[in-house]
Amino acid sequence: MTADPAVLGRRALNRALLARQLLLERHAMPPLDAIEHLVGMQSQAPNPPYIGLWSRLADFDFDEVGELMTARRALRIVVMRGTLHLVSARDARALRPHTQVILDNYVKTKAGDLDGVDLDAVVAEARRLLADEPRTDKELRTLLAERWPDDDAALLGWAVRCRLPLVQVPPRGIWGASGMARHTTLDTWLDGGTPLDDDTRSDGGAPPALSLDDLVLRYLGAFGPASVQDVQQWSGMTRLGEVVERLLPRLLVFQDENGRTLYDLPGAPRPDPDVPAPVRFVPDFDNLLLSHADRARIVTEEQRKRIFTVNGIIRATFLVDGFVHGMWKIEKKRGEAALRIDPFDPVPQRDRAALEEEGLRLLAAAHPDAKTHRVEFTR
Repeated sequence: MTADPAVLGRRALNRALLARQLLLERHAMPPLDAIEHLVGMQSQAPNPPYIGLWSRLADFDFDEVGELMTARRALRIVVMRGTLHLVSARDARALRPHTQVILDNYVKTKAGDLDGVDLDAVVAEARRLLADEPRTDKELRTLLAERWPDDDAALLGWAVRCRLPLVQVPPRGIWGASGMARHTTLDTWLDGGTPLDDDTRSDGGAPPALSLDDLVLRYLGAFGPASVQDVQQWSGMTRLGEVVERLLPRLLVFQDENGRTLYDLPGAPRPDPDVPAPVRFVPDFDNLLLSHADRARIVTEEQRKRIFTVNGIIRATFLVDGFVHGMWKIEKKRGEAALRIDPFDPVPQRDRAALEEEGLRLLAAAHPDAKTHRVEFTR
């Protein structure tokens, strides 16, 4: 008789997640390695990944990511869940072909509105225009309208953004820099026009192969133990149960307290539930809160409703004893950088002092030019 799977409680899952997410202790890891370990960082807004890396890495320098983006070793592109992520260049190549199905399904929902449009021709023209030079959405819409004056230019531009892998090019996305969001194609940005699925790139190498099996294994390495529903929530893809079934000989099987089946990598860290967890500041849109169907291991449902707004904003949070305990934001004006902490519940004095100390370090790293730094708690 096969023994029942071991049960992992909420704290056990919490500590495993923090360890995988590099939040149980700061790691001496190059930023590009961290970005790849995390399978990208959601980047709806340009700045959150910088805060996320600062909270995860020892001696993180905010200029490092900008240098990676300028050197085209890291970039911002739509991948998991059809959302903008900061990923390595090689992960952009590896992930986008799998997540393209999400964006293709978006286009199918508008099939009636695109009836009669030769979408392949529109995409080919957009590819040419964006290869000529990076362009804003407005610039692309204007140029498409000249070629297809009788069609909805906004809808055509949206379809192009779904169909083509587009890179949001620097200076957009670089800490402290400003600039309009301009896009070019991934193949133009990395290879001067070599198609994404071409086997001969300018650097002489082949695009890295990443199977669905590999994708699930990488997810578990960064977010496990997890259910099939969890990996589908993270990726935005469906029908991954058959992938997990195929991987079963390579996985451990657990249950959570509600009887859900969880899967994990044999060698992945699963710390003791009572291992201390330091206070941490988690930025807006961080995948820590977005990558499980059941988020109880990190945040309660009542808290989630306060953090996730109706217009798609996911607010920045802070962790006490490993769990979400409230929200925070930085305000900078008149030479002062202030970090305001909004707890959901009273914070014990020891953790309050740790948050203040951590907050002052964050302000010094993120805004060294400010004349004063201040951390304050709301009531």
